[in-house]
Amino acid sequence: QVQLVESGGGLVQAGGSLRLSCAASGNIFSINSINLMGWYRQAPGKQRELVATITDSGSTYYADSVKGRFTISRDNAKNTVYLQMNSLKPEDTGVYSCNQRTRWLKDYWGQGTQVTVSS
Repeated sequence: QVQLVESGGGLVQAGGSLRLSCAASGNIFSINSINLMGWYRQAPGKQRELVATITDSGSTYYADSVKGRFTISRDNAKNTVYLQMNSLKPEDTGVYSCNQRTRWLKDYWGQGTQVTVSS
């Protein structure tokens, strides 16, 4: 099994920045099979949406709503994925969850971290 621990959420004013981290620990074989890491978010009353992903080769994807403001990165040596969030808007408010997927399409999820952007 793999456990994901997230950190970095909080309360910030509009225009501010936050950096989320998600570190994997547990079964080394499973961790070494992870090839896709990503962040999702869920705003109150809305469905969970994909924010950004990064492959083990470094290819990235961003939702249109965060392009140019958010940057996803990973440190394979630390089994950690990051989400740098700049120019935050109130509509970025939500619970951000880390996802890490193995090459056999098994998903691991973090517990979620609250991000609140005040206007």
